[in-house]
Amino acid sequence: MTEPIDIVITWVDGDDPRHKRKRESFLSGKGEENFDDIAGATRFRSLGEIAFCVGSILRFAPFVHKIYIVTDNQDPHLEDFISYNFPDNRIPVEIVDHKVIFRGYEQYLPTFNSLSIETMLYRIPGLSENYVYFNDDVMLAAPVCREDWFDNGKPVLYGYWHNTVTARICRFFGRMKKGHTAFKYRDSMLNAADVLGGKADWKFFRIVHSPQVLKKSICEKFYSEHPDAMLRNIRHHFRDKSQFNPQTLMQTIMAHSGNCEIRPNKDCVLYMQPSAKRVDKFEKYRKNMEENKTAKFCCINSLDQGTEEQQQFVRNWVEQRISVSLNCGKDSSGKIA
Repeated sequence: MTEPIDIVITWVDGDDPRHKRKRESFLSGKGEENFDDIAGATRFRSLGEIAFCVGSILRFAPFVHKIYIVTDNQDPHLEDFISYNFPDNRIPVEIVDHKVIFRGYEQYLPTFNSLSIETMLYRIPGLSENYVYFNDDVMLAAPVCREDWFDNGKPVLYGYWHNTVTARICRFFGRMKKGHTAFKYRDSMLNAADVLGGKADWKFFRIVHSPQVLKKSICEKFYSEHPDAMLRNIRHHFRDKSQFNPQTLMQTIMAHSGNCEIRPNKDCVLYMQPSAKRVDKFEKYRKNMEENKTAKFCCINSLDQGTEEQQQFVRNWVEQRISVSLNCGKDSSGKIA
């Protein structure tokens, strides 16, 4: 396979005073900022994870054609980080504003909603047919090749089939906390199955916290045939329980068509969730990250929720794993690191 493979990353610096003021001005007053699954501050905080993500791609995926970072009138200031750690880098990095991907749909901006933004990523001008989506808390943990994402032209999906009925039962018995039932990762996937119907009424493809392989033509075809589904998914300023996960929707289409390769996620994905409250759980994550030398993908979820010691462990691990120095130039918020 010689067709170009692009990378798309979504990123926000929620501590930017301008972004914070704008975000707060669109809150409804119903307390959604108190729930992390909807509009809690942790959804928008950045502690330099974008450098982990981009650095890992430059180190472990030199065949990538281009990296797009999608933001809301912001810039992660990675120039010094890249020039210091990758002086011979040949992969262009382009900042893409929300206004670009929402062209023609500007009435739905601003948006602080990852599901809305992900719905429109396929509209990046110049985006290659084959691309891979990274949330900024996802990174590579080892060298990858083209065939890890597109094998003989077929998309490679990491995850597993999930029974739709089981997912409905789990959602029905979801635990309510402070009068609010959390909108979980699985719930947005179940919504994708509901949108698709047909075979997806019985099973959908359950994605995991790893890079998501996508094809632009499949996104274009679905949204051109179902413009109402796209509009319903992008109209919310903050996450809403009615929304579907766009990656699950597209990969379920591919999985049911059979025109893809499904690989198990076991042992190929590292997951880390720092927590000042669950130190015991963090220690399990720490041990796995230290001992696992073969995993190709890694997700470091909610780094801001960890203690200073936990955050430093993660930074040290990243520096060693991808052979970079994070203490150079500016960090993701523009501060000297």
